[in-house]
Amino acid sequence: MNFPENLKYSKDHEWFLIEGEKVTIGITDFAQSELGEIVYVDVEDNVGEEVEAGEAFGSIEAVKTVSDLLTPVTITVDEANEELEDAPELVNSDPYGKGWIIKATLADANDLGELMSAADYQALIKQ
Repeated sequence: MNFPENLKYSKDHEWFLIEGEKVTIGITDFAQSELGEIVYVDVEDNVGEEVEAGEAFGSIEAVKTVSDLLTPVTITVDEANEELEDAPELVNSDPYGKGWIIKATLADANDLGELMSAADYQALIKQ
């Protein structure tokens, strides 16, 4: 499994590429493998909206389940990955690249909440 060192991770299995106050968010390689075949990603309703820490910014549907996409930090959703409308399987095949889910702005770039390093995230999923 792949856990890029340049990303931060949440206990809810999202990854965060932080560039100043801007952030790109997706689900981890571990999460996509646990969910199985992704068939739908729903985030469009939150574009332009502020999402408080601990709240859902959308949902992801696999063949067997639907899961909320949660953020541990307050964000404003700037953009949803429109490619996922026609090709949600990109989350499975390229979770850290073309399978990104949203781009957002951090409410406070200095407050990264409970985001973890790659090593800390790997320790979490091995429990």
